[in-house]
Amino acid sequence: MPPSSLSSPAPPERPSGGTPTGRVAGALLLLSAASGAADAFVFLCAGQVFAGVMTGNLVLLGASAAGAGEEGSAPSVCAALVSYMAGAGCGALMARRWEWPVAALLLAEVVLLGVAATVWGLGLVTSVRDRTELLAVVAVAMGIQGMIRVTPTNYFTGTLTSLSGRLALGRPARGDLRVCGRLAAVVAGAALAALAARWWPPGAASVAVAAALGALVLEASGRLARSRR
Repeated sequence: MPPSSLSSPAPPERPSGGTPTGRVAGALLLLSAASGAADAFVFLCAGQVFAGVMTGNLVLLGASAAGAGEEGSAPSVCAALVSYMAGAGCGALMARRWEWPVAALLLAEVVLLGVAATVWGLGLVTSVRDRTELLAVVAVAMGIQGMIRVTPTNYFTGTLTSLSGRLALGRPARGDLRVCGRLAAVVAGAALAALAARWWPPGAASVAVAAALGALVLEASGRLARSRR
């Protein structure tokens, strides 16, 4: 497959391999920012759980089971886990069985994030149940995003581990600057969402939507350019 096409479920990032095109690299940066923004929004506004960082949610679930952590957080954590798995499962079906293009998966993600942002922005989230349902929608979107490319854009422990190991051994890879860029994009996305939550609460979810939409535009324009060759 060409480097811009969707591949099988994402393995750990490797130091070798093809260098993504400019559009693909830009889309990966934007998706990383969308991931950080979505997690920050959900954590700050929907119950102190994560929409895309399932390792953190597993830790929160264990702490909750032991009677520690945020009181009553177990249902929200379980909702996030189940919803993320559902999104990843749907993403796998769309990508591998039905062979949807990357742009179609990104469109599904943007629609889900847009629904969540609209519901939140209109002030329709007024109860614990509403917050849990909002969290579930965003987690499904993050699950789909997790299946979009072999390069991780919503879980970075393996990425950071591999990067640290290569740097410690003095064996940096050609794409490590882009890896650092994606890590920085996660932080930037989370920071922007947190600032929005503080200064413009109705727009707190819009940062993730804007970033994912930008990735969709880059992917669609790249696909159009390839079709004209």
